[in-house]
Amino acid sequence: MLKGFYGKLLRVDLDRHTYGEEEIPEEIFRRCLGGKGLGTYLLLNNVDQSADPLGRENKLIFTTGPATGTRMPGSSRHGLFAKSPQTGGYAESYAGGKVAPKIKATGYDAIILEGKSATPVFLEISDAGVKFHPASDLWGKDTYTTEDEVKERVGVPKAQAVVIGPAGENMVRFACVENNYWRSSGRGGMGAVMGSKNVKAVVFHGSKAAAIADEETLNSFVKNLITSSKDLPGVKNYKKYGTAQMVALLNSAKAFPTRYWSKGVKEGWEKISGEALISNFKVVPKTCPGCFISCGDLTTIEEGPRAGLTLEGPEYETIYAFGGLCCIDRLDDIIYLNDVCDRLGMDTITGGNLVALAMEARERGLNKDFPQYGDADGAARLLEDMAYRTGPGAVFSNGIIAAAKALGMAGETIHVKGMEPPGYDPRVLKGMGLGYATSARGACHLRATFYKPELSGIISPDAIEGKAALFIEYEDRLTIFNTFINCTFYRDLLQWNELQTVIKAITGWEYTVEELRRMANEIVTMTHLFNLQNGLGKESDALPKRLHKQPLPETGAIIKEEDLAYMLKDYYTLRGWDE
Repeated sequence: MLKGFYGKLLRVDLDRHTYGEEEIPEEIFRRCLGGKGLGTYLLLNNVDQSADPLGRENKLIFTTGPATGTRMPGSSRHGLFAKSPQTGGYAESYAGGKVAPKIKATGYDAIILEGKSATPVFLEISDAGVKFHPASDLWGKDTYTTEDEVKERVGVPKAQAVVIGPAGENMVRFACVENNYWRSSGRGGMGAVMGSKNVKAVVFHGSKAAAIADEETLNSFVKNLITSSKDLPGVKNYKKYGTAQMVALLNSAKAFPTRYWSKGVKEGWEKISGEALISNFKVVPKTCPGCFISCGDLTTIEEGPRAGLTLEGPEYETIYAFGGLCCIDRLDDIIYLNDVCDRLGMDTITGGNLVALAMEARERGLNKDFPQYGDADGAARLLEDMAYRTGPGAVFSNGIIAAAKALGMAGETIHVKGMEPPGYDPRVLKGMGLGYATSARGACHLRATFYKPELSGIISPDAIEGKAALFIEYEDRLTIFNTFINCTFYRDLLQWNELQTVIKAITGWEYTVEELRRMANEIVTMTHLFNLQNGLGKESDALPKRLHKQPLPETGAIIKEEDLAYMLKDYYTLRGWDE
């Protein structure tokens, strides 16, 4: 009997409003566990290379991991997988909050939505089956209202929902799937895929629980982990500042992207820092179920024109995107723009990058209808135009590649495979450049969080030799994290030996560290195989020319093409990939 899994897949046919169960062989779980491993395997075997990312042939795949629904801290996360409307290739996105345990309680390890409903629906998925509810009256409503209404209509206490907003309905290619108001499956356009299928929301509930192989060992491990970790400085800093603590660190490193990637330090960054956040607003630590890190800051604006606004955040990436790239100096304005994106259901990293691109175009005299740098209200109007595909924002709704071409700025834009990077400038942090280039989903910091060893002194940011090997070490371990699915912020607390212990306690399966590394390598290889099948080959593992040619003014830092090529060759060799 499987432990940690059910061995079941739910396939939902939106064309016919039917559904069916399928068995997942044990060998698949042994080979790739759950979460990212299972989601990538299903994506590779269910989505044809001819599929239009916004067509009925694409699938939206939900997965949980073996740790989901257990007492393991950091395990309240679910994964979404699809062919990306943003890049045309592999897409994965994860979200925390309260949803993951309820997906697990339905009794399925994975759920695949396929086809397209003739009319808008929201789904109710439970251990009793699937119900298709009409949702035409919900079409057009924001994410907060939608979440409240679908949960009320289902009427099951503690049921949880994922939803889309107007951006997803209008198939804006960087639309999110949202849950618990402020948690986002934010990257890759998952909301656009859901909208293309005429699904406004999915509500989950149930009473199933997967068996655990050794509950006593798991409980002992969890108790020791909490006791030994809860008072560590890093944990305390997350609880106090959230990810906003990174604003000071990245500006100190002169790697804080500013004014659409033209500078590495924002003048007056102290006004938008983590310290400013807790000094000027009411901030209460907020946590996912079972987590002791509490990285979420529930922030309330108590004074000024935005008074009364409450949200969870802002995260570092939102502060960088709107504060750094768009040169917006007030945290209450950044919080407001965060709220606009969450309600509309749009990724703040892409949203901020595109608004900054518009501001740069305005600066160059290309379009006087775009907002100026620093204009928060103009940014909000542009974001709404993007979500509704109207006015000046319509040019951005199909993503940065299409927008850059329309604006005549193709050589100026910063993206990898059509996805804009997060807030770590690779001209300073060379390993982040390797990470952006090799990430299957496009420029991404979360596959390895390699800013950590570069900023903490484990390896020099300027180092080239040996960087690919250390990067793979981090990427492999976090790949296993995402098979659990376990939160990335536990990366310093769960090394290989701890991962072995947890996997054995939950599943009963013993893996050597080398076996786990091979599993991670196979999963990473599958993500790139999916890209290869969809036209994203070796040439797509590249950085924008500007990052090679335009040095940062503060330091003269640049990432040389030959240095990236050296790291890439090393990376491919160590992964065992041929030409």
